[in-house]
Amino acid sequence: MIQIDTYGTLVAATLVLILGRKCVQSVDVLRKYTIPESVVGGLLVALLLLAINQFTGTDIDFDMSLREPLMLAFFATIGLNANLASLRSGGRTLILLICVVTGLLVLQNIIGIGMATMLGLNPLMGLLTGSITLTGGHGTGATWSKVFVEQYGFRNATEVAMACATFGLVLGGLLGGPIARFLLSRCAVPGGVADDTADPMLFEKPGAAREITPLIFVETIALIAICLSAGRFVSDLMQGSSLEVPTFVYVLFIGVILSNTLSWLGFYRVFEHAVSILGNVSLSLFLAMALMSLKLWEIASLALPIMAIMLVQTVTMALYAIFITYRVMGKNYDAVVLASGHCGLGLGATPTAIANMQAVTQRFGPSHLAFLVVPMVGAFFIDIVNVIVIKLFLLLPIYA
Repeated sequence: MIQIDTYGTLVAATLVLILGRKCVQSVDVLRKYTIPESVVGGLLVALLLLAINQFTGTDIDFDMSLREPLMLAFFATIGLNANLASLRSGGRTLILLICVVTGLLVLQNIIGIGMATMLGLNPLMGLLTGSITLTGGHGTGATWSKVFVEQYGFRNATEVAMACATFGLVLGGLLGGPIARFLLSRCAVPGGVADDTADPMLFEKPGAAREITPLIFVETIALIAICLSAGRFVSDLMQGSSLEVPTFVYVLFIGVILSNTLSWLGFYRVFEHAVSILGNVSLSLFLAMALMSLKLWEIASLALPIMAIMLVQTVTMALYAIFITYRVMGKNYDAVVLASGHCGLGLGATPTAIANMQAVTQRFGPSHLAFLVVPMVGAFFIDIVNVIVIKLFLLLPIYA
């Protein structure tokens, strides 16, 4: 095994992003279907590591100690940018998207449990191949697999959860672009990409120039650090209680409270441009690290029945985005971007959803509404609803 330390991992992640950008710029099919750069670069490196492992037996292991802080920093920036007054302006869309997302959560668990039962597998396997790992991602998968091991005696729950979450992360990043391309043929496309001088929403235009000063940059880092520290403290405090949810939910919530309280008191105004830059940096590096460190041979080792369930879930996500998300959200350009983001939410995680939407809006034009509601739904509401849905499914008398 070859161990790559923290600095080497950070260098590798930046090279992955550069590689992904070069590939998307050079390969027409990647640009045509708006595949996110981080997904392209990360998958190429993961495939290279797979080849090295299969032909030489060598396992290259990256130091992932920065991955969680980067993920938490990304969610902190979502919270810091969540102006409650502006969020109310997207109230109807927000409520509709929560309903659409909730419908998929229920459907994923019905499909997972139904197929697991039909194939003679433990119904808990169905939950793990449902909303726990697909909508919940690695963090929720790790949390619930621990519960399944300790309370239900499901010995391989952790391995199954991590493999399913990994599979979903990859498919979520690959599916959003083609779905958006398909839907764009059915609605009006904005007339070109907006000028970079326009004031973009957070994460909406990662390549846009934003003027900030060193002092504002340092102040923003301090705010993010406060969110991470306080969020971790609250998460540890709630561990084992009925309010236990993944740490990033508390980090985001602290960010919302902090930014809106400071604004209400008139003491300090969060500088959104600095938050946007740090959020995009954290998002890009997190996705690069998450994808380049995939051990694809572990996914390949999954039993065929589990792969069959995941395939059905992927097809379901595609059909749901086209026939439910797109239609319910208005059958317009905003709905296309929302459907693309929902593919990331429904199969991967909020960072994947943002990356999907960025890939679409950078090419076809901005969607302020999508970037207003998706981060909040994906990073906050979805996890609360998912916990409720999972606990309701666990009440079914089928896990004896």
